[in-house]
Amino acid sequence: MKIELKKMRHVYPTGDEALKGIDLVIEGTDPVAIIGQNGAGKTTIVKHFNGILRPTSGEVLINDENIEKCSTAQWSKEIGYVFQNPDDQLFLETVRKEFEFGPQQIGMSQKEIEDRIGWVAKLVGLEDKLDVHPFDLTSTEKKFCTIGSVIMMNPKALIFDEPTCGQDVEGNIRLRRIIEELHDRGKLCITISHDMKFVVDNFKRVIVMCKGQVLLDGKTEDVFTQTEVLKQSFVTPPPITKVAQGAGLKKTVFTTEAFIKVFEEERKK
Repeated sequence: MKIELKKMRHVYPTGDEALKGIDLVIEGTDPVAIIGQNGAGKTTIVKHFNGILRPTSGEVLINDENIEKCSTAQWSKEIGYVFQNPDDQLFLETVRKEFEFGPQQIGMSQKEIEDRIGWVAKLVGLEDKLDVHPFDLTSTEKKFCTIGSVIMMNPKALIFDEPTCGQDVEGNIRLRRIIEELHDRGKLCITISHDMKFVVDNFKRVIVMCKGQVLLDGKTEDVFTQTEVLKQSFVTPPPITKVAQGAGLKKTVFTTEAFIKVFEEERKK
């Protein structure tokens, strides 16, 4: 999967310029995190990846094909979008029907749908809730129901908009397993998040946005060394990373174990 933006701008009807000439390429299957303050343009940019929004100018190319050539419904077969608020996405009577709806719309056979339901329900932790009304689920379960309904459609790429919002530790562990499983199956996961610990634990590449522009784009350990640039987007590194930087450690660390190891190495020098 390859997503490419060329000098892409988006101006809302109000006249607000949300994206200012973005040049960006996301390619392959390694998970990518997009971070930045509220209003930085994170959600606006990912909504262009499957045509929910269309560029005011510039180009959006999916596998070298212009986004304008197909409808959002057609692009949803390739790139699935999980909204931040699950109530914006759930509307049927049972979890099972939510899982079946998308695949049915794209012409997936009933046999394939049934084959996928067992795997997806277990992956998202809802194997015992298939006949429950989605609005009777907990807020965490609703989030995983929307994730499952998108995975059911078997897209090549998935966009998660703030999946950790409202999650507990167990929910974050499940999200990590989902991202790993999708990566193992050759899927690209693009995730918007304000949870920097979740970001550094799960993503090798981080894109930092601020005021409709890309400030940083690179390996996670490289991005979080640039503290002064991160401040422009009001992004704060994880606590252990800040402690290491304050202590003057030369390497970027994201765990206590890594901190101790690097500290001992530098002390011996």
